[in-house]
Amino acid sequence: MTIADRWLLPDGMDEVLPPQASRMEELRRALLDLYHRWGYDQVMPPTTEFLDSLLTGTGSDLALQTFKLTDQLTGRMMGISADVTPQVARMDAHSLKRQGPVRLCYCTNVLRATPDQHQGGRSPVQVGVELFGHAGLEADQEILNLALASLSAAGAEEIHLALGHIGIYRSLVEASGLEGDAERAMFEALELKSPGELAARVEASVGDPALAEMFMALGRLHGGVEVLDEAREAFAEAPAAVGAALEQLRALLRGVLAARPEVALYLDLGELRGYAYHTGMMFAAYVPGYGQALAKGGRYDDTGRAFGRARPATGFSMDLKQLATLAHAEPPREGIWAPAEGEGLGEAVMALRARGERVVQALPGQRTGPEEHRCDRQLVLRDGHWQAVTL
Repeated sequence: MTIADRWLLPDGMDEVLPPQASRMEELRRALLDLYHRWGYDQVMPPTTEFLDSLLTGTGSDLALQTFKLTDQLTGRMMGISADVTPQVARMDAHSLKRQGPVRLCYCTNVLRATPDQHQGGRSPVQVGVELFGHAGLEADQEILNLALASLSAAGAEEIHLALGHIGIYRSLVEASGLEGDAERAMFEALELKSPGELAARVEASVGDPALAEMFMALGRLHGGVEVLDEAREAFAEAPAAVGAALEQLRALLRGVLAARPEVALYLDLGELRGYAYHTGMMFAAYVPGYGQALAKGGRYDDTGRAFGRARPATGFSMDLKQLATLAHAEPPREGIWAPAEGEGLGEAVMALRARGERVVQALPGQRTGPEEHRCDRQLVLRDGHWQAVTL
């Protein structure tokens, strides 16, 4: 190994340096304070758990993203958390066991064996909220509004919200009797957004002409809020659950427009991201200049069933590292530069720090000065007293 190789980090792993580290910490505090004001209690899941727990239920889809290792104490297999949501669901179902709605928030490091295709990176700092115990539209609306408030708190000025509902596709699959390879092929065609491939799969697998047209409609029903009007006509003969899902989306859109009319809205009724995970509405929020969603979430009911307590659930997550890049301003110069020595200097420095001031004291022979250390004032001795004067 050469000396140069010793500085290399694994692909997808990064270090956070000043001033970005300070920006991340400020944002972490701001977001957790925001969630506190909305009534969310903070939790801190463990970094490592036994695989039996970590990959149970919702977490089973994370198997390929999870680093695995052997516990030297028990010989059992453990995994490093790749997504906090399943852990928080376990906390709600097994550890807390509270009655009624439970609001939880978190901010913690996770580690992934492979990058997340929707939110890239292998070592994100995952921040988010989960609301358990309420199946109504009000919970989904709260989660949507809080996700948008989080992006605004991080400095996002132009937010694009993409909204969908996995229940529409699920209902059509159930009504058409699709299963096994036929259902997987239909799923892949919709995911590819390929009209030709979708038409071939519909012709091969769906015998009912009305249902066949509805599957084809899924592939083209994406765009602005007018999509819901088009969908009402396209799914006029669909199962009742499809109509209910459309009304839920309409109500959620009204709520977003009322609270944040500046947000650009986009609907995609054929969006199948998180198909095995989500059970209802799902969303992703984008900001110009970023190729991936900065916030993503939705409803994922009954996640706690694997832990003995099925509960309605909805929430969202974000990567704090990505969010912190929304604000590019340099941190302010807020500090007091103190010389290396002087009579009574130690007491003066201690008193300033006790009052909350940032004081950087020079070391003997130090060549750098106040500007390099982001100080806008310096301590000078005047009339026997140390005073902070503006530079």
